[in-house]
Amino acid sequence: MEKDFFKYQAQTTPHPLALEVLKAKGSYIYDQNQKKYLDFIAGVSACSLGHCHPKVVKAVKNQLDKYLHVMVYGEFVQEPAVHLTKLLHDHLPDNLTTTYLTNSGTEAIEGAIKLARRATERKEIIYAKKAYHGSTLGALSILGVESQKQKFEPLIPECHAIEFNAESELSKITNKTAGVILETIQGGAGFIVPKSNYLKKVKKRCEEVGALLILDEIQPGFGRTGKLFGFEHFEISPDILVVGKGMGGGMPIGGFIASNELMMLLSNHPKLGHITTFGGNPVIAAAALATLKELTETSLIKETLIKEKLFKKLLVHPSIKEIRGKGLMLALIVESPELASKLILKCKEKGVLLFWLLFENKAIRITPPLTISKQEIREGCEIILEVFDSI
Repeated sequence: MEKDFFKYQAQTTPHPLALEVLKAKGSYIYDQNQKKYLDFIAGVSACSLGHCHPKVVKAVKNQLDKYLHVMVYGEFVQEPAVHLTKLLHDHLPDNLTTTYLTNSGTEAIEGAIKLARRATERKEIIYAKKAYHGSTLGALSILGVESQKQKFEPLIPECHAIEFNAESELSKITNKTAGVILETIQGGAGFIVPKSNYLKKVKKRCEEVGALLILDEIQPGFGRTGKLFGFEHFEISPDILVVGKGMGGGMPIGGFIASNELMMLLSNHPKLGHITTFGGNPVIAAAALATLKELTETSLIKETLIKEKLFKKLLVHPSIKEIRGKGLMLALIVESPELASKLILKCKEKGVLLFWLLFENKAIRITPPLTISKQEIREGCEIILEVFDSI
């Protein structure tokens, strides 16, 4: 199967991990030889409730017995999507009332860019250096590493970068700016957390010039940082919120959320201002609804901060220079890219799955399922420390 994988399935890097998956359950993935791996990646923060959570599986199976795709998004009333968007509203600030469901985070980013331009009748989008919002052409236009973009130019014009956490650069947000898009916590850059009320200052500047603040919560959202949404740590509310990854409990989904007044702009002048065939798919929406209920009706989110403390208590080693991030969105920073790669590959051999970050090559991703047990954390950290000692 591995030979066919490389021949017939397009690759994103020259050297993928190529783990042959047999099954996955809870915090573990099993390969074709029945070897189990403790998963500290969680599908790059997507499997918020672990693998095959029984409530998510039940919701999917129940919906499969009723109906699958019936009509393009926004035309028919479909119970799972309606309940999901209403429950989202119940847990969001008053200005975030209406959700447009998409197939992925990057599609939601595209919709958010369009909405900001439609609402302000301006063109300019401000984004952060080292930002990652997806790989479609619109999202690529606001990706903050130029070397990743050059082979695909020309991209969307009038997109300009500022330094994340640099208050001195906020003057670049002007009355020509349609929207400012930021990751609430920068992911690919190395899990960089806002400091010194940075997001509040960005919001204030946006209000001064009439620009919209778009927060990308595709990775920090749905409990990963110890709040349902990462922006709750920073006492602000965006004009447009973008979500995805952990929203679906392992199923593919995204969405962008704004006021009903803003969102209605996409339905007229022109009509069909943003359309999708499979966005809001009932099976996917059922999985997302089950996930959101589990997150909001249990203590999982609160426990995330306790588990963060446990990771930081256990992962003490001379090779670890820093642990960045919040909740279960953590990155070990080591002294060299070579050491990071050695650790990741050796831990895979030992049965613990870790991964790289996009733009910080000295970082090691630790984003396990929020359902991970304290004992599993201890077991995984013990192996990580053993590998550090061996390399």
